[in-house]
Amino acid sequence: MAEIKRESPVQFKVSPLKVEARDNWTVALEYDEEGQGPWLVDLAHKTRWDLQDRKVGELTPCDLAVPEAPGECTFADNTLINRMNRTQASIFHLGAEAPGLPDFSGYTDVTESTVFLALFGPKAFFIAEKLTALDFLDPAKNAPFLYQGPFCHVPCQIVTLEKTADGNGGFLLTCSRGYGDSMVHAMLEAGSALGLRPAGENRFNAWIQGLQG
Repeated sequence: MAEIKRESPVQFKVSPLKVEARDNWTVALEYDEEGQGPWLVDLAHKTRWDLQDRKVGELTPCDLAVPEAPGECTFADNTLINRMNRTQASIFHLGAEAPGLPDFSGYTDVTESTVFLALFGPKAFFIAEKLTALDFLDPAKNAPFLYQGPFCHVPCQIVTLEKTADGNGGFLLTCSRGYGDSMVHAMLEAGSALGLRPAGENRFNAWIQGLQG
């Protein structure tokens, strides 16, 4: 039987310089001339789960606590848990490997049904403000935090992982798979004047490891 080939819902117009085959995905590790940032990285291959349970706040996926209030996030050991509402949380696995889906009816693997992008680096939020009215630089919010709202007029989950007052930092964005190419086109066009370029997983991993110390 032929292996299943997994494909990202987004395509950049430039080909990666280095790739790696992983779990039937072709993962872009590096692009030529990635520049000094900001960067846009396709993370479609990173495992994402949806978790729903009436006692979701009492659960400990990957031995991490689900945050108490909607909009709050827990980030440790390459795992990000986002509280969405009273009964729901989303879980992003940001490392090279993810654990198997737990044997619990509340979990759903949404990896292949959604877009997953990271935009980060210098002036990252100056790009975001062209595409949404959400305030990523709200001084009352400490990263990481979750927004659920429109980005490019598309319903999204957006997690700010890092922010500074001068517009630097970055965020993760996920939405329905069908919006992939349109989302990437809008983001690259909005960021063209600021030098936004596609980058590979190596660049993303360096950012994430820096955030976790």
